Amino acid sequence: MGNGTGIGRVRGLGSAKSGAHHWLVQRFTALTNALLMGWLIASLLMLPNYEYETLAGWLSMPLVAVPMILMVASIFWHIKLGMQVLIEDYVHDDGLKIGAMALLYIYAIGGSVFGIFVITKLAFAGVPA
Repeated sequence: MGNGTGIGRVRGLGSAKSGAHHWLVQRFTALTNALLMGWLIASLLMLPNYEYETLAGWLSMPLVAVPMILMVASIFWHIKLGMQVLIEDYVHDDGLKIGAMALLYIYAIGGSVFGIFVITKLAFAGVPA
């Protein structure tokens, strides 16, 4: 094996085998974000007006609420993936890195849960009387 040679010293220090998966998931969420944002913009442009009653009625339809929930989840997942890479690459102190990652997870989970809650509340409440 040659532990004394240059190649022997660096054996086992190669890829961690998880970077490609992270990269692919980030590209997948970017694609779903683009598709769902295109759907959202096209759907909003087809509405007659943007008053609360119109938007609440539009959002109360299941074929609208489900893609909106998927969009919120995909956006926050994409944000989490991108910020995780930045934190891992540029925060060098281990304590700060752990704290930043904890805040990132709280933000991503909290934001997505809040967004999904608002969408489901409007979807189930329907149009106000």
